[in-house]
Amino acid sequence: MEPAIVLSISIGAVIIAVTGYGVYVSFGPPAKDLRDPFEEHED
Repeated sequence: MEPAIVLSISIGAVIIAVTGYGVYVSFGPPAKDLRDPFEEHED
């Protein structure tokens, strides 16, 4: 296979994986441990 195609697919896979992990951390079970600094300092 052409090296440019392999590189493009690899970069695309990494971007999709990082995006998926971010969505999981934001909305999945780990989201319960997140804190909202704006809620803590509301006047």
